[in-house]
Amino acid sequence: MKGFQTFKDKTAVVTGAGTGLGRGFALRLAELGATVVLSARRSERLEAVAEEIHAKGGRALVRAMDIRDPRLVETTVQRVLDETGRIDILINNAAGNFVCRAEDLSPNGWNAVIGIVLNGTAYCTLAAGRHMLKQGGGKVLSITASYAWVGGPGTVHSAAAKAGIIAMSKTLAAEWGGRNIQVNCLCPGFVDTDQSHEVLWPTEQGQRRILDRIPAGRFGTIEETVEAGVFLCSEAANYVNGEVFTIDGGEWLNKGAFVLPDARTP
Repeated sequence: MKGFQTFKDKTAVVTGAGTGLGRGFALRLAELGATVVLSARRSERLEAVAEEIHAKGGRALVRAMDIRDPRLVETTVQRVLDETGRIDILINNAAGNFVCRAEDLSPNGWNAVIGIVLNGTAYCTLAAGRHMLKQGGGKVLSITASYAWVGGPGTVHSAAAKAGIIAMSKTLAAEWGGRNIQVNCLCPGFVDTDQSHEVLWPTEQGQRRILDRIPAGRFGTIEETVEAGVFLCSEAANYVNGEVFTIDGGEWLNKGAFVLPDARTP
């Protein structure tokens, strides 16, 4: 497919690029020819990712920022434009989450997640999107989660934020689609990362409960999740707009009330 295997002469901004999926996106886009702008609150991990990219002959810029600060976001976007001349791709990957019973959630806890996940995504999308409109097009991809529409205990703050991202993305897809900007969401399932182990399933019992809900019987990998997102950022997906691409091994579908008998072995 034209454009799928190369991002030559493209500039891609990736938030939360120091670890996990963000790092995966950065490495893959650089491998495919993009100049990648690495963003997160702290620069130490970003520098390490940039070194990986440079070692393979790729191009990367480190631009630390707190996406909760709209003025800092605007300043960073302008700095990227001054240095590269364009922003073709924005991947909103930065997130903050913790599992908490709704009745125990404090206003500070609510605001911390909403501030990073929803507000930060909005600030980055609008700042980059204004330039994409001027340059004649671009791609915005935001990472969301299936509990935004199916719900999930312990995620009231994050579910509200992720649902807001989906609503924002569909609205902008309708508003900006006629000006060659595609705005989509990628909905990973349970991806096996160090952060996931630490925050979302720190115990073997918790891990087993999650795996039992996934028809594929395993966690997703960073690599296969990134490839799905890269497709949505490529020219092969120019006619895909306002979509939520779910890649979770069928986990969100598996809500049946019945328990099947054990499979028979031949």
